[in-house]
Amino acid sequence: MNRLVESPLAVLVRRALDGGSGVWIAGGAVRDAALGHKVTDLDLAVVGDPGAAAGKVAREGRGHAFELSAEFATWRVVAADGSWQVDVTGLRGETIEADLAERDFTIGAVAVPLSGGDAVDPSGGLADLEQRCLRVVSNRSFAADPLRLLRAARLATELELEIEPGTVELARREAQRAAEAAGERQLAEVRQLVAAADPLRGIALLDDLELTAVVLPELEALRGVEQSPNHHLDVHGHTLAVLEQMLAVEADLERFAGERAGEARELLAEPLADEMTRGVALRFGALLHDIGKPVTRAERDGYVTFIDHDRQGAEIVGGVCDRLRASRTLTRHLQALTLHHLRLGFLVHEAPLPPRRVHEYLRATGPVAVDVTLLSVADRLSARGSGPLATPEAVEAHLQLAREMLAAALDWRRDGPPVPLVRGDDLAAELGIPEGPELGALLAELEAAQYAGEVDSRDDAVALARRIRG
Repeated sequence: MNRLVESPLAVLVRRALDGGSGVWIAGGAVRDAALGHKVTDLDLAVVGDPGAAAGKVAREGRGHAFELSAEFATWRVVAADGSWQVDVTGLRGETIEADLAERDFTIGAVAVPLSGGDAVDPSGGLADLEQRCLRVVSNRSFAADPLRLLRAARLATELELEIEPGTVELARREAQRAAEAAGERQLAEVRQLVAAADPLRGIALLDDLELTAVVLPELEALRGVEQSPNHHLDVHGHTLAVLEQMLAVEADLERFAGERAGEARELLAEPLADEMTRGVALRFGALLHDIGKPVTRAERDGYVTFIDHDRQGAEIVGGVCDRLRASRTLTRHLQALTLHHLRLGFLVHEAPLPPRRVHEYLRATGPVAVDVTLLSVADRLSARGSGPLATPEAVEAHLQLAREMLAAALDWRRDGPPVPLVRGDDLAAELGIPEGPELGALLAELEAAQYAGEVDSRDDAVALARRIRG
């Protein structure tokens, strides 16, 4: 652990705290150092006032300190350029051993004196880490903080650990407690799980620990909901297959976006909201896109339908986001993905699309045009039944249209809609009509005509508006 104690960030903190007496580096920083990972964040346990210690670190490092959690007596210091972060928590108990006994998992219950010295490892966390084992520190771990239930699945996924059988059994017994954690804390764990290299394993671990029904009951409700012959899986299995295909699409954008793959990749890497990139939100959207199917399932003449599951699903997504206290931006984004995930599929039989139909799609899907087009690709690739929409020819037709629509959507995102040939007030004066729905409808029609190349001047636009009015 010498390398951790002598790292530039630890040296800065030690200088700020007058040598670091009564201060320990603990938790994730020690774990990551033991794994050989680069450490840019430190978790500190301090004797005394964590706020005062955080203030000293902030002054020394010219960063910003703020209280992260009054409940857990934790402060955070962030570098001005975001290059490092230090969390400072007051020592829980009279000794560092007592503090570590209150932590979640043994691999995070290891501390190293900031001033240097041997690691303090009372529960054998370093040995568990070497054996790739995730084990609770005590049988009180989940009761003390129910969020640790989700964290177990997330850490096991991120660090490729096996959860110790006793910990699995304890998690199952305590599973209902997971809903007690604040919604935004639940969302943070789900976000990290979905963003992991193998989110499918993360979802499987949620199932194994009996947490899915507690935290995402809407996802659990998809089990056993049978579908039409176009699908070879029930809705739950199909949903996981869509997530799997979403990962494949991410990994091979050249196949699905052609020469625009680089632009699509940059878009997916953009921050969206709630610490999610657009790409992570798209994975989350894959899990939620068919969430309206259970409540809309019907059979007509022996054929299964899910009429209106896109619209009703968007409403259910709103409820999920409200429970998880997601931001309005993320909520609307996920709702739009659900609402529009069928739209491209309905257009395949019309290909090649006339420009007006392309414009209609771009206007309808708006800010999620690129994202939802990629989702439709993953959705179609996951339908491998015996129905007409699952034939190789139908799938390839969908993929071809998706490539074309992705290019149009990326152009729209870069350039925006056409600059109007005539302003609304100008058109109202020309036609002698007031502002209102009729004027709005005329302007929308003129934009579509301009996008399609049917008008290219102000006079053409005004003339077309006159013809439309009759």
